[in-house]
Amino acid sequence: MATSSVSKGCFVFKPSFKKRKISVPVAGRKGKAENEQQKTFCSQRWGRFAACFNPSHLFYQFLLPIQKYQFPEKDYFSKGKNESEDSKLRFETYHLLWQQMKSETEQLQEELNKNLFDSLIQFLQKSHSGFHNSNDWSCQIKLKEIPTAALILGVNVTDHDLIFRSLTEAIQNNVTPHVVALKAKDCPDIKHFLQKFVTQLTECCGNVKAKEEESVEVTQRKTNCSMDSLTAWYKAVTKTGPKMPSKKRITSSQWQSPPVVLILKDMESFSTKVLQDFIIISSQHLHEFPLILIFGIATSPIIIHRLLPHAVSSLLCIELFQSLSCKEHLTTILDKLLLTTQFPFKINEKVLQVLTNIFLYHDFSIQNFIKGLQLSLLEHFYSQPLSVLCCNLLEAKKRINFLSFNQCEHIRRLPSFRRYVEKQASEKQVALLTNERILKVETQSLLENLHVYHVNYFLVLRCLHNFTSSLPKYPLGRQIRELYCACLEKSIWDSEDYGSALQLLRMLAKDELMTILKKCVKVFNASSEKQLGGTAKKIEEFLAEFQNLDEAKEEEDASGSQSKGLQKTDLYHLQKSLLEMKELRRTSKKQTKFEILREKVVNFIDSLVREYLLPPETQPLHEVVYFSSAHSLREHLNAAPRITLHTALNNPYYYLKNEALKSEEGCIPNIAPDICIAYKLHLECSRLINLVDWSEAFATVVTAAEQMDGNASTSEERNEIIHARFVRAVSELELLGFIKPTKQKTDHVARLTWGGC
Repeated sequence: MATSSVSKGCFVFKPSFKKRKISVPVAGRKGKAENEQQKTFCSQRWGRFAACFNPSHLFYQFLLPIQKYQFPEKDYFSKGKNESEDSKLRFETYHLLWQQMKSETEQLQEELNKNLFDSLIQFLQKSHSGFHNSNDWSCQIKLKEIPTAALILGVNVTDHDLIFRSLTEAIQNNVTPHVVALKAKDCPDIKHFLQKFVTQLTECCGNVKAKEEESVEVTQRKTNCSMDSLTAWYKAVTKTGPKMPSKKRITSSQWQSPPVVLILKDMESFSTKVLQDFIIISSQHLHEFPLILIFGIATSPIIIHRLLPHAVSSLLCIELFQSLSCKEHLTTILDKLLLTTQFPFKINEKVLQVLTNIFLYHDFSIQNFIKGLQLSLLEHFYSQPLSVLCCNLLEAKKRINFLSFNQCEHIRRLPSFRRYVEKQASEKQVALLTNERILKVETQSLLENLHVYHVNYFLVLRCLHNFTSSLPKYPLGRQIRELYCACLEKSIWDSEDYGSALQLLRMLAKDELMTILKKCVKVFNASSEKQLGGTAKKIEEFLAEFQNLDEAKEEEDASGSQSKGLQKTDLYHLQKSLLEMKELRRTSKKQTKFEILREKVVNFIDSLVREYLLPPETQPLHEVVYFSSAHSLREHLNAAPRITLHTALNNPYYYLKNEALKSEEGCIPNIAPDICIAYKLHLECSRLINLVDWSEAFATVVTAAEQMDGNASTSEERNEIIHARFVRAVSELELLGFIKPTKQKTDHVARLTWGGC
């Protein structure tokens, strides 16, 4: 059933459903005083919701124009229900920490894309190197083909805009100022394609004309958009030469005829006919208009040959470029943001599982993953009063000295701290629970221990990952995030996968074992912290013993060959001696020196795991830095639009928390928003709804508590206002997909949804 509403996007059926308790404000439409009160109420409750980007809440923009209220993140802390004496400090700490994480992420993404951009720029610079040497036969053949870069980006489409933005900037800084990026939705046919191409190309040129001539030029572009006009424009520009910005690093020889780079962001979405026509036309003008194409491909390079016939694809000189896999990108992001002591904020296993599941099963978007991490950070600082200590260790120790009485009580109420106190002697228990000075000193010590725990934890985690990432069938996972999740969940050594991994480690060859040990030495040496310095020395001793085994074996082989070199034997005696040696080894079961040393290495790694890879829940004060509210995060990120819509429209008190909106089941309060009244009335109707009856019922509910006025003119004005409100409510319900117009009956609409949620 085709409709002109957003019903397809709103009604997502889930296998199980639960009520989402998300506070969302909707301003009232009553008198001025009530509007001011509602606005204040809005500012208090919107803060928490403003940072959440749940698509299921988009319908609220149809309920009331709430967009005019802008609520900064600061109000999220200072005006929310969890307001405390340190709200400002917590907000500043959150803001500083997020800015550090954001800058680290941006720098990391720039480094990850550097190799791809460098190879692309090198390809672009070589593509038209022979543009002026057209007398050469090879150049003449080359000028008949359009240089084309097929950029394979993967299915994480939401990240493509950022990549293309960075790529455009890199090309403009290093190759040519003439860069145009087009999307398929803007180019339904060749006419619009050329119009967009001409408009963006002339705008990106550094030689901009006067403003009074610009409007005339734009109209001329739209009426005269062809390759001939583009060729004439290019010749005029290259004769005068574009103004080169000072930051460009392009030599003067390259600016004589800079190529024109056209980026098709979503190549799969372009019309086949549009692509064919443009490529054929451009190839005929290539000797005058040096064009380079960049195809943004989300799926596979085979799509080029599916969209373009051989006669057209033969006009392209295609070279493939592969971007970094989004899974590898995610692993790098986790390694830099979470598996480090640079940033104190951490997330527990359930929160990490929510974020990775959304990434792996929904969009593969690194940007959305980072936004989810930001939301986790924001929720942690908002919901945890002791998050004021979630900063670097030196600053946290200073802040502990200025903790208030209430904050000290918050520390005493922490489950991890209570377990820690129960293990202490009775005298120390009394001191920790009654003396603030002793409590602050102990808190400083515990936070320092927590920092040391994280340093050792991540070193041993990387060491264990080096051992298990190459095992058959990957019992502990191939990626370090899988191993990290398993270690966060419980004691890893109690799992069956860990036992099978140790069995496989006891079967490793010497070369494999030595390679892994060298990687572990690099991990420990790369760390600035020296808590596990003795561990690195122990691993180096194991490596030295393995090398000594090689030297001893060579000496034995040399002596054996000298003693047995004069002996002659036939095949029968050789088989007999081999069988005797096999039987002797089976009966004696004596381990070789290598097997003994390998067993020592495996036992040593096992002891490290049991000592340092304890779950975070075992550490006192882990609640200060760990965010564990996976349920809250899932509510914000996993949209359930149908449930949310029904709850908001059927029971507006659930979100607004306005006592006046409370009503018994089956009753319709007349002060509810118009769309809620219309929605509850439409639930009582059958498949077809009579608009006249619906309008009369709406007017009856709205005017239920109002006094009837004898003035006819006032009554008519009131009826017109009520009618306008009803029309707006019906239009909003149609937009949300609950009803649609029908031709079966006059003055009727068809209902599209049935039952509850």
